[in-house]
Amino acid sequence: MPSGKILNPELTLKMNYYIVIPAHNEEAHLADTLNSILRQSLQPKKVIIVNDNSTDGTETIIDEFLELSPIFEKLNTTSSTAHMPGSKVINAFKKGLERLDDNYEFLVKLDADIVLPDNYFEKIAFVFKGNPQVGIAGGFVYEQDEGGEWKLNHPMNKDHVRGAFKAYSKSCFKAIGGLKSAMGWDTVDELLAQYHGFEIYTDEHLKTKHSRPTGNAYNAKAKLLQGRAMYGMRYGFWITLIASIKMAFKQSKFNAFVDNMYGYFEAKKEQSPFLVSKQEGKFIRSLRWKNIKRKLL
Repeated sequence: MPSGKILNPELTLKMNYYIVIPAHNEEAHLADTLNSILRQSLQPKKVIIVNDNSTDGTETIIDEFLELSPIFEKLNTTSSTAHMPGSKVINAFKKGLERLDDNYEFLVKLDADIVLPDNYFEKIAFVFKGNPQVGIAGGFVYEQDEGGEWKLNHPMNKDHVRGAFKAYSKSCFKAIGGLKSAMGWDTVDELLAQYHGFEIYTDEHLKTKHSRPTGNAYNAKAKLLQGRAMYGMRYGFWITLIASIKMAFKQSKFNAFVDNMYGYFEAKKEQSPFLVSKQEGKFIRSLRWKNIKRKLL
């Protein structure tokens, strides 16, 4: 549990929050996600569902839920049909964000294939109320294996909140300048949150269900984007090398290492724009080296 005084749980019921859901061809999963929102013990003030160039029955499902509750609002938008991680989903998120006012206490970016436990946002609100230093909060994701059993799928560190269901305190979201439209956005946000003095909080008891395994719809071009993101975050060569080896080991795919390094050097050769400032990059490298040394000792 995060440090700090925990307030009366009843006070969390007064917390306003918004949800933005980017949705592209999600007819197989969207209804389950929206039903799980309707079951929340702490209801959102508004849910913006961004229908991003869907060619299936996604919009029909959205329209059905518009009739069920006034909290839902639809936004149709057009973008590339390619499912590129990072840019497509965050561009859709930002369009949804434009529909919202500033009268909220926390903001949620939610994928259209996530099923939440009924008390999910009540617990998240309790965390934000209990410790104002928490800037990003979330639970853990479970996916079905071949035998149909729901199993934990969290390849990152336990203090990382998956991009599929990120909740941001208003002060943190404003401090980090919103989300970056690039691969690695869900790492940059946490690094910048820590740069601004916020904590990341994860709750292992908040178990969400992910209907579609991560990366199943990604465009083949996406394989180089992780290395490009590491360049954009100003990791530098050595941290990129170590992170790429670690990723390849976890995935048991040597090609992941090759793709990462190729993407990094490609971005360096092109002098691609950085995602963070020099000062932020210095903080990020220091934080990364600190974590690397801690794990080696």
